[in-house]
Amino acid sequence: MKAVFIVYNMALTDRVDYLLDKMGIKGFTQWTSISGRGTETGEPHMGTHTWPEMNNAILTIVPDNKIPDMLKYIKKMDEINKDVGIRAFVWDVVDQY
Repeated sequence: MKAVFIVYNMALTDRVDYLLDKMGIKGFTQWTSISGRGTETGEPHMGTHTWPEMNNAILTIVPDNKIPDMLKYIKKMDEINKDVGIRAFVWDVVDQY
């Protein structure tokens, strides 16, 4: 199992929801209206007058075999929507109950 942390501009919410549904991923935790800035080319998303956009984030636990497809779809989503941005980070789940 892998933990996948997805951070994305709120404008991509419907597309991220669709991705999870399409992949049969039912369980997740979501944070909405969070601020931040991308590390390379990202504009700040701070919910202010100067930087009005905001981000959402999802943490989900996914079987290892779904990771390549999930990352492929997220990368494609980012390439199509360069102005708003989405990133995914994956790490091992070492224990669960």
